[in-house]
Amino acid sequence: MRILLAGATGVIGRQTVPVLAAAGHQVIGLARTPGRLPGAQVVVADALDPAAVAAAVRAAAPEVIVHMLTAVPDPVNPRHLARDMALTDRLRTQGTANLLAAAGGARMIAQGLAYAYDPAGSPVKDEDAPLWRHPPGQYTSVVDALRDLEHQVTTSGGLVLRFGHLYGPGSSFAPDGGFTRQLLGGQVPLVGDGGAMFSFTHAYDAATAILAAIEHPARGVLNIVDDQPVPVREWLPAMAAMRGAPAPRRIPRWLARLVAGGYAVAYMTRLAGAANTRARQQLDWKPTYSSWQDGLAATPPTGEPATRGRPPGRDAGLL
Repeated sequence: MRILLAGATGVIGRQTVPVLAAAGHQVIGLARTPGRLPGAQVVVADALDPAAVAAAVRAAAPEVIVHMLTAVPDPVNPRHLARDMALTDRLRTQGTANLLAAAGGARMIAQGLAYAYDPAGSPVKDEDAPLWRHPPGQYTSVVDALRDLEHQVTTSGGLVLRFGHLYGPGSSFAPDGGFTRQLLGGQVPLVGDGGAMFSFTHAYDAATAILAAIEHPARGVLNIVDDQPVPVREWLPAMAAMRGAPAPRRIPRWLARLVAGGYAVAYMTRLAGAANTRARQQLDWKPTYSSWQDGLAATPPTGEPATRGRPPGRDAGLL
């Protein structure tokens, strides 16, 4: 099958190209500038330029468009989240519209987030739960863009894969990633009760879920997360110990809000986790890494992407 992969050089894309190629699919990567992409052909277009996207899609002639486009800085500044996420928001709104307008009969599989659920009620959400109704101010534009993307993709008959907190080679939580650097510098405190529930997704598991989605006719939205949602108060100290970082100090919510803003407090105390039951049923998929501890101990230290049938080796990070 011919697959156009938009975002082929990102954290997920670098894992996805070899996974799809090993499964026998023909991968065409969408890139802003010409270059070599091992395992894939390349077509060039700025995703925010509708004419360029239309020409690139015509040249690729895909049967499926996989939309993994983001432009997230590493690390993100929670006090200025809306600013840092502005380009990603445009890729999720205008970029999605451009790809769909050019898609013809191609089905779209797009990237969503499994940690944008409204935190009210159960701490672990399935796909029927609403996205955050009244998010912190800096997160509002992000959630609005996600709603827009999901509406566009699902009304076109496509599928949105809601990934959890992404980790693996090239991510912010990789050994050389922005979050890890902050952790090693003692700059990531445990805020309040540390009650935010995290569901993690290894980039390799994101890639295998994309392959499963290509090969199954699922539509709508599906959570692609590991099996073990975990609160911040458990994973943050454990990760610091695994990375050789100092134990996170505890600070009250009011101080975190003063220093880093309302989203930083929500990130540490209010986020909901997600359940992967529906993805297991509809995609016949399960994560290679049942928990973040498994994945953190299993990714190759070189950061080389894994291929299907060859699980990653040792050491990992999180995003």
